[in-house]
Amino acid sequence: MSTFTIFLALIVVVAFLLIVVIMVQNPKGGGLSSSFGGGGTQQLGGVKKTTDFLDKSTWTLATLLLVLILLSNVAINKGGENGDSKALDQDATTAQPLPNTPAQTANDAATVNDSIK
Repeated sequence: MSTFTIFLALIVVVAFLLIVVIMVQNPKGGGLSSSFGGGGTQQLGGVKKTTDFLDKSTWTLATLLLVLILLSNVAINKGGENGDSKALDQDATTAQPLPNTPAQTANDAATVNDSIK
């Protein structure tokens, strides 16, 4: 298993977690954080603490996702080559033969002239 595959799996997991954390939040205060509040009682840290946790986890997961994407670019397998373009390599270019076209004869020229008239 290559390093890029590991990074790819981590990116998918972090992206899924980020989606879940964002969907749990409700901008009007009626999401999961309001059910922890329980009408003014302080259960499981209260509404304010849950909102802070969701906000911090969103930023942490977003930063982690960005870092994983940038690190995965370094881990991409370039096939054991140095990554230079083969178009710039003079040894790799070969001369392509010209297409084989038959020589034009007098009969061909007469046929072309007759079809034009």
